[in-house]
Amino acid sequence: MDNQSDSLISPGGPSSVSASSDSKSTHAPNTDEHTLSKDAVKKFLGTGLRYLVPLGISIGLILWLFHKVNYHEVMKIIHEGVNFWWIVAMMLLTMLSHMIRGVRWGFQLRAAGIKRMPRVEEWVTIWGAYALNLIFPELGEAWRCVFVSRRQKAPLSTVIGTDIGDRGSDLVMVIALLVLALFVAHPFLMDFLHKYSFGREIDDITADPFLWIGLGVAVAGFWTICHFFKTVSWVQKLNQNLNRIWDGFKVIFTMKKWWLYIILTFAIWTCYYLQTYLCFFAFPFTRQLISDPHMAYGLIPGLVVFVFGSVSIGVPSNGGLGPWNLAVMFALTLFGLSSVEGTAYSVVVWSFQAMMIIANGLFAAAYVMITGKKAKKAVTNTVQ
Repeated sequence: MDNQSDSLISPGGPSSVSASSDSKSTHAPNTDEHTLSKDAVKKFLGTGLRYLVPLGISIGLILWLFHKVNYHEVMKIIHEGVNFWWIVAMMLLTMLSHMIRGVRWGFQLRAAGIKRMPRVEEWVTIWGAYALNLIFPELGEAWRCVFVSRRQKAPLSTVIGTDIGDRGSDLVMVIALLVLALFVAHPFLMDFLHKYSFGREIDDITADPFLWIGLGVAVAGFWTICHFFKTVSWVQKLNQNLNRIWDGFKVIFTMKKWWLYIILTFAIWTCYYLQTYLCFFAFPFTRQLISDPHMAYGLIPGLVVFVFGSVSIGVPSNGGLGPWNLAVMFALTLFGLSSVEGTAYSVVVWSFQAMMIIANGLFAAAYVMITGKKAKKAVTNTVQ
């Protein structure tokens, strides 16, 4: 009876069961190794692309830029015509803007129920994040969320939500400033569109009704997918991310002192704008814009350059290197400056901002190591 039942389980009897189990034990490790190797390759390629693509964009655009302009002329302007005291003032404003951003994020974290951090630690979260973003784009955002989550013993998802809300506030400001710049600088933009062939091509593209119809169809299609295909796995993930963005953003409207958050936001972006405007005093060709009353003493060119640079940050790159330089150079040409002059301005400003960010990043690294050791000692003494 037992043998019959064995034969029912496996047509070849007990020996076949043994053989099949042997074959499983032989092939299973190979299958697991194959799966692990495939996962490792996918992870390696995904991580590589995340960091190599922005690096490739930065290098490619910088090479293209210096292919179009005379490198030696750019260097001549930098060596002979720059008042670096204004550049130093810009660097200090860069540091101040990041300090205010740290305070604002700390305010948002407390509104989400996370206990208060020391003021210096709020600054460090931004300094460290910006320094990391220079080398590995987006890694800085991940680091600051993990750092706060571990230091404050807070849920990582909550911290990520506030970070997304923090960036959402920036997006709102960029859009508002873009609309303002298009309105204020409309005559200069129209002059560019009609004067240069590249501008006429842009004008023709934007005047094409099929472009706007296509955008409308794309937006309607996106809404339809998110609304009617909620059970699809990638749509679920997309909706979760969108909900997380909204959860992080809506904290702004539920916090007790929401008006303080708005004041800090305007303070950050005022610093950003002044960084651009102050550097106009550093170069002889941009000082001409400041002395021109038709350009509101440089305020309008400053706004346009600032907004073009802010929008370019959306392009994946190492700290804006490449896209930012190209956008700033292009914006300055709208006001009669040469591409060589625009490139010189962008190279100097970006380079010295990067120097300040690296210096602050080194301070942040030292702070994290020192305070981390102190925290470990305190835990050890408590246990003992």
